[in-house]
Amino acid sequence: MLRVRCLRGGSRGAEAAHLIGAMVGRAVSRAFRSTSSSTAALPLTVDEPFTEPAPEESPVCAHTEWDPLEEVIVGRAENACVPPFTVEVKVQPAKCGFTAEADVLCLSSQTAPEGEAVFCAGMYAAMPRDILIVVGNEIIEAPMAWRARFFEYRAYRPLIKEYFRRGAKWTTAPKPTMSDELYDQDYPIRTVEDRHKLAAQGKFVTTEFEPCFDAADFIRAGTDIFVQRSQVTNFMGIEWMRRHLAPTYKIHIISFKDPNPMHIDATFNIIGPGLVLSNPDRPCRQIEMFKKAGWTVVTPPAPLIPDNHPLWMSSKWLSMNVLMLDEKRVMVDANETNIQKMFESLGIQTIRVGIRHANSLGGGFHCWTTDVRRRGTLQSYFL
Repeated sequence: MLRVRCLRGGSRGAEAAHLIGAMVGRAVSRAFRSTSSSTAALPLTVDEPFTEPAPEESPVCAHTEWDPLEEVIVGRAENACVPPFTVEVKVQPAKCGFTAEADVLCLSSQTAPEGEAVFCAGMYAAMPRDILIVVGNEIIEAPMAWRARFFEYRAYRPLIKEYFRRGAKWTTAPKPTMSDELYDQDYPIRTVEDRHKLAAQGKFVTTEFEPCFDAADFIRAGTDIFVQRSQVTNFMGIEWMRRHLAPTYKIHIISFKDPNPMHIDATFNIIGPGLVLSNPDRPCRQIEMFKKAGWTVVTPPAPLIPDNHPLWMSSKWLSMNVLMLDEKRVMVDANETNIQKMFESLGIQTIRVGIRHANSLGGGFHCWTTDVRRRGTLQSYFL
């Protein structure tokens, strides 16, 4: 049973919603429970410390990107706003048009919204993948690197607190001060060639002044987690995650021929045990290590999104930014017929949903979601 959770309301686009379209399949059962009522079931005051024993089974559990999906968080686009044009924002490409609401409403057209309003200032809360990652039975809040997204975590707190009350582990990574020292104020915003040189040298707009990372720069394969150093994730942030998750998990740093890395899932998307999509325009410099480990590396076809489609913080390769519902089913852009054929050749059924306008806001299916619970066990799939 796939559980779909929704929050309604929001201010300045910084609300969160939990939804996934009925396009997942008519056979999928749905169970809804109000987050406000569940919170009310455990009234707490200063004089009444929380002593409820944690249940044996956590409501939060995911080890991979492909185990059968049981519960998911999905963002909403309403009232999204353009952030201040500070140095960390300037480095991202913009061909912009905020028209995503129609696609997200399409995704959720057959789901019943529930819950409570969540208000905070910021850019949006459309991409839960950027701020939340579930590793085992723990939900981790990323510290984020953009000043405009500092308070974005507030949109998700009602649900996270509910998960905690029901037995989940909950960790918040250290929030950076986001002072000027965290950013290279002189980072060149010039040609693609300049960017390639800087990225190859390991130079990005974020410095090593303090830890920062976006959760979307990490991707899971059981005991092995892969991460890239990017414009929003620095080595201090990666080291924090390495120490926090050791010794159960190994963090592997990989890099790509990418002039402007930000989030890994439209560059390197793991879709099954030992099966990965690798972007041909942004090849992985460590790809041989995956081949030696017996992984199958699949090169996705060129995306079909037109040149004149507005995109912000993203590229056409959102076509490979897919959400695995299990090993044999994938949610994919209804317009991307070439990648649909690729999945079908791999024996994977495609669930086709329109997401073009949501792409404009900077994400695909993987970006717009955080998988809270997948049915599976912790295994090693690498080396």
